[in-house]
Amino acid sequence: MKRFALGLAALGAAMLFAPGPASAQEPPALAKAQGAEKERLKGLIEEAKKEGGVVFIDALITPKTHDQLAEAFKKHYGLPASFKVGNTYMAPSGIITRLVQELRSGRVTFDVGAVASPAWVQARAAEGHIAKYESPEYAHYKEAIAQQMGVKDMFVMNAGYTFTVVWNSETTKFEGNSWKDMLKIVGTVPEGRVSTSDSAVTDSTLMVYIGQRKYLSVDDFKQLASLKPVFSYKSENALSRLVSGEDIFALYGSAQRYRQFNDKGAKLKAMVPKEGYVVLPQMMWVFAKAPHPAAARLWFDFMLSQQGQEIFVKNEYTYSARTGFKSPIPGHGLDEAKAVPMDWLKYTEDDLQKARDEWSAIFKPGAKK
Repeated sequence: MKRFALGLAALGAAMLFAPGPASAQEPPALAKAQGAEKERLKGLIEEAKKEGGVVFIDALITPKTHDQLAEAFKKHYGLPASFKVGNTYMAPSGIITRLVQELRSGRVTFDVGAVASPAWVQARAAEGHIAKYESPEYAHYKEAIAQQMGVKDMFVMNAGYTFTVVWNSETTKFEGNSWKDMLKIVGTVPEGRVSTSDSAVTDSTLMVYIGQRKYLSVDDFKQLASLKPVFSYKSENALSRLVSGEDIFALYGSAQRYRQFNDKGAKLKAMVPKEGYVVLPQMMWVFAKAPHPAAARLWFDFMLSQQGQEIFVKNEYTYSARTGFKSPIPGHGLDEAKAVPMDWLKYTEDDLQKARDEWSAIFKPGAKK
């Protein structure tokens, strides 16, 4: 009887000091956090549950990637299955147009935004449309910020991408490893059988043009314009035209999206310029008037985390700016990419307009063919 009593006492002591159900069921984000950070997260998670959802807009996250991010996000923070994660996926020009309309009306429907136009984002921050948020993830983006790919506690690159010459290797042979080699296309293909982005309305490819101008002159671009290219407003369309045979070259083919086409059986190739790519920083921020402010901050943190970046890079073949990023695809950490030096935060909207006017005078996107 005495031995039985001692056993009960030991069992009671074990139950007293054993982790309770609440701690055993803590979501990964809380299980890893300590002290003040744990309390901060607890508060945000509870508020996010009340908000019931988060909505973001960007130019890179396709439906498959969105679904994986949403599922991992809810699991990471222990959010219910009913929690809604909404994504609007648009070309950069469409994003800017949409956001300009919302900001002017004072009715913002998005919590988090991302677009590869540092000058535009910086101007909106100066106007007070971007919330100051001291995310702990900024500690992992110091190098990116030093390279003008973000402003601490305001916005930062959540993905990098670029454009280059792309062609269908099943029908076309092309040898080139320099931006100057783009001129080899001139005189080798019929007019109207190449595509180019309309940089008069798309800031992302306009920034690539600005970077290319370090190596190519206006006269060089006039030669490319003599091909009378078709204007494409979305990278998927330009690549689809290569697969179908409508076009022979895409002057601004996505250096990421072509791999997704190849995953489905295409044989597209992309030029790797020896001078380096113009790696576009898609800047991400939290809106000052976000409808779901707590959920917005959790989504911002998750997108910049190792887990969020892994999902992003694996599916979209983008570059990550996270320091020490363990990439699921070799060569897709920013420290591994050879990039054209760009003073991203020194470009103003006036600078973009000057480049836009120059490009438009060369390619004449509004003129009839």
